[in-house]
Amino acid sequence: MVCVCAPPQGTLAQSAPAPTAPPQSAPALGLARSAALDRPSTSLPYSPSLDPSAMDRSVDPCEDLYTYACGGWEKANPIPADETSWSVYGKLSAEVHRYLWGVLDELSRPSITRTPDQQKLGDYFAACMDVAAIERAGIAPLRADLARIAALSDKRQLARLLGDLHPRIESDGMLFTEDVEQDARDATKVIAAIDAGGLGLPDRDYYLKQDVRSRQIRQRYAAHVARMLELTGEAPAAATDDAAVVLRIETALAHASLSMVEQRDPYKIYHRATLASLEKMAPAFDWAEYFEASGLIARPWINISEPQFVRELNALIEGESLAHLKAYLRWTLIDAAAPDLSSAFVQESFEFNDAYLLGAKADRPRWQKCVSSIDRDLGEALGREFVARNFPPGTERRVVRMTHQIEAAMQERIEGLDWMSPATKAQALAKLHEVRNRIGYPRHWRDYSTLIIQRNDFYGNVSRALSFESHRQAAKIDRPVDRDEWEITPATVDAYYDPQLNAINFPAAVLIPPLFDARMDDAPNYGDTGGTIGHELTHGFDDQGRLYDGRGNLRNWWTPSDAHKFAARALCVQDQYSGYTAVDHIKINGALTEGENIADLGGEILAWVAWKQQAQGRALHARDGLTPEQRFFVGFAQWACTNERPERLRADAIVDPHSPARYRINGVVANMPEFARAFHCKVGQALVKPPSKVCKVW
Repeated sequence: MVCVCAPPQGTLAQSAPAPTAPPQSAPALGLARSAALDRPSTSLPYSPSLDPSAMDRSVDPCEDLYTYACGGWEKANPIPADETSWSVYGKLSAEVHRYLWGVLDELSRPSITRTPDQQKLGDYFAACMDVAAIERAGIAPLRADLARIAALSDKRQLARLLGDLHPRIESDGMLFTEDVEQDARDATKVIAAIDAGGLGLPDRDYYLKQDVRSRQIRQRYAAHVARMLELTGEAPAAATDDAAVVLRIETALAHASLSMVEQRDPYKIYHRATLASLEKMAPAFDWAEYFEASGLIARPWINISEPQFVRELNALIEGESLAHLKAYLRWTLIDAAAPDLSSAFVQESFEFNDAYLLGAKADRPRWQKCVSSIDRDLGEALGREFVARNFPPGTERRVVRMTHQIEAAMQERIEGLDWMSPATKAQALAKLHEVRNRIGYPRHWRDYSTLIIQRNDFYGNVSRALSFESHRQAAKIDRPVDRDEWEITPATVDAYYDPQLNAINFPAAVLIPPLFDARMDDAPNYGDTGGTIGHELTHGFDDQGRLYDGRGNLRNWWTPSDAHKFAARALCVQDQYSGYTAVDHIKINGALTEGENIADLGGEILAWVAWKQQAQGRALHARDGLTPEQRFFVGFAQWACTNERPERLRADAIVDPHSPARYRINGVVANMPEFARAFHCKVGQALVKPPSKVCKVW
């Protein structure tokens, strides 16, 4: 379980790289996509971490800090046609990708000076950009696998087929998913896992809800499945019948799956068992054959994350005809492969998944898809190129210092808690002192030497890369845990906390302007990046993270009384956010977003304490008509500037553990008296809570 905390698109020291352009006016913080973004870049543009012209000063910050800080940004940054939301994080990610496009475009030109990894990067990019070759191939890359599905003559043969297909397709799995994870009870060990999966829609709730919109989505989905099957040559009538079968099978899988809120409880998704017990639980499937074919090791333990799902899977395999199971497998294979096939498949996939479900008006440009694929499949090789050009040692030193200040603030907060007993405080402090801070990039780069990349075989590259990663993961079983491994790449605009490694991770790409700005004063940098550091640290102590100890073991280190008191404080946060409207009549799911909301609040409080420590003894001055304290809060708010399509907001209300951007700002400062003092807010204003209503967790 890893928390990735960027929006759903989604200050550097003096030694930081010099900006490539001088500060600009309002659009600098977030230009909407323009013709410039359709050309590769050789440098990253500069955007300030606090842009006064992105504000709307006609708004009273005590009523709505988010709009006060971001109103100008929203007007200057309409959502590009190929995006479903557009944010400061999203724009920076697009700029990083455009820069990586320039790197890959250069590396795609054969040269004797290319290193082996650079050759793989360049050849993968060249193959991905060769649209003519992909069009000529059509459905050919899938023919062998489709033939294997068609040749199934017995349900017992499913195991070997899925064991071969699972490692090399990018999807939510055929019938279920496999995984490799740290043993939650013994974080020094790695074990195989069998997880729920097999759904073509984003979440089980899409199948179970009975409101008008949900029923419309299912009807549209069935039509989408039928059209995809027709593209493979299936007759329209047969495709329609098979689509109905697919929807019925996936609905059964959805009924058997835990909700996203239930999955937030790590005890509900940890059921360590043996292969023999798995075989007893689902005897209709040849599990030993599956593990042999997939390369996974089923000893000494397996985590069966959702036992009831496995039991229902067994009933489904027994109850469905082989013909119906084959129709379902054809669909899942085509659905997974569609983005990497010819334009007819790409367009149909886009029309349903991006346009209909999320509101996109145009598909992403080819180069952007290729950069994303390479970041997924050769991410550390690509990230190494990014780090070498954009992440000097001074940046790391500055971030490490800020991190230590925020950890010191957390220690001070824990020691001063009036609701926690000394016994639990001692355990909390022990965990805090074991947190690993990983900044910029991994210390040991991944070895891709055995991965075969061919310049004329895009689909083959994707399949081989996915298989390479699956088998790299499987090889971890029975080996010591690598506590230095990263889950996201250095060129990712994001950060995360890993509860089982007890580590916070900040890739190089999240430590550049406008998120961390060497040219800016400390106040907005601590409000923005300091708050992000505090956010990730707080995840170690949120409703999920608090259940793990400092070594990453799932262990209850709380006294019953302290656990009860924590739950009461967390419920305050949950109830507050459940009262906010995400879009239309849909409220935020406070239970789903509880961990992120606790982390947002705790992180900003820690950042404030750290900034105050940093500012001690220094002369602070107003700038841009804002006091230093106001600059801290505006800097905090401007990381979240976002425009989102209604369709995206509706989808996120179901599946995203983050609240909408507006409430990630206003919901936090409403619980910070420091904000009210900074802006001279009065009792009764929207963002001023009575003291008795203020949520206090950490």
